[in-house]
Amino acid sequence: MRTTIRIDDELLAELKEQALRKRMSLTQLVNPILHNSLQDDRRSTARNRQYHEDTQPLGIPRVDLSKAIALAAYFENEESVWKMTMHK
Repeated sequence: MRTTIRIDDELLAELKEQALRKRMSLTQLVNPILHNSLQDDRRSTARNRQYHEDTQPLGIPRVDLSKAIALAAYFENEESVWKMTMHK
């Protein structure tokens, strides 16, 4: 089947150069490249779907999580003070 696609000039020049080195037509070079790329994409999509993370209950929070940003800032400031006193 024939179709028209737009390829960057630099990429097309590289493909033509490689086809010439391998003594192949551009079509003979590009078709397997596209086919392999699609196969790799299908495989990676299938692998992504198979991933499963086991979770564990963490229990009831001991702090009020509605003020999590303020709590994070507090601990960050404490660490900064500790680093300054330890000259790090």
